[in-house]
Amino acid sequence: MARTVNCIKLGREAEGLDKPPFKGDLGQRVFDNVSKEAWRMWLEHSKMLINEYRLDLTSEQGQRVWMTELEKYFWGDGSELPPEFQPEG
Repeated sequence: MARTVNCIKLGREAEGLDKPPFKGDLGQRVFDNVSKEAWRMWLEHSKMLINEYRLDLTSEQGQRVWMTELEKYFWGDGSELPPEFQPEG
């Protein structure tokens, strides 16, 4: 049977991640509180952030921005779109 969590983003029980997405306290917090569906939503949102902010996730600064936005996305007011973001279409 699949592991379920009370997803912080969806506000309901949903299938949980198979393992923490990364090491550390924040990775464990995501594992305990975020569903697979919400994690996929975050990954799509974070692609936009990486592209718009030109984040280099191999740098400490890029990782710090990404982690800060992740915390805002799940536990804060939400991760915002960059002011200059223009959706395609």
